[in-house]
Amino acid sequence: MATAKETILWRVRRATRDVPEGERPEDVRVERGYRKEGDGARDDIVARFAEHVAEYEATVHRVAEDGLPARIAQILQKRGLEILVVPPLLPEAWIPEGVEVLRDAAGPRLTNEELDEAGGVLTGCALGIAQTGTIVLDAGPGQGRRALTLLPDYHLCVVREEQVVDLVPEAFAKLEETVRGEGRAVTFISGPSATSDIELNRVEGVHGPRALEVLIVG
Repeated sequence: MATAKETILWRVRRATRDVPEGERPEDVRVERGYRKEGDGARDDIVARFAEHVAEYEATVHRVAEDGLPARIAQILQKRGLEILVVPPLLPEAWIPEGVEVLRDAAGPRLTNEELDEAGGVLTGCALGIAQTGTIVLDAGPGQGRRALTLLPDYHLCVVREEQVVDLVPEAFAKLEETVRGEGRAVTFISGPSATSDIELNRVEGVHGPRALEVLIVG
């Protein structure tokens, strides 16, 4: 009886039986003619982003710029949130009154225990991707370090319409300088944190926020 290793190797040999013996991977040109830029109307791109974010069981709101602070306050009050984590350089106008604010800084930083016990975190973002309904954080101003959006149980994220790109390759092109030039951590968020156990039961909040709420500002 064949071992698992022997079976795998047999399948590899079978799958590559038509490859000439002397051929190397670099000898074959790989077609990479995929789309790198979207051509949709701006309103359609933003609407598709909102739709796909909602499909991941995140709560999505559309709001005008001048109504953003009031909507943030309304959302946090409705959730009964009392302790809010705030990253460096978040606009002060976004922070509602009546909430205890935990401000993260270069020193001293908030501890993991403080982040875990907080009711939630409010951040901006670097990009939104309409194709996949993904929010991108790059540890820039108003976003903070990765732990801020991993440990609190609730994440309220502000995404401006002009930050939404159509396709994934567009997002990677915009993030290239951040990664290569500055070396900042990049996090891709597609809905609240969730996984499935061995019986395929959905479990939320395992490696990130249990709840994600998104404000799209235009």
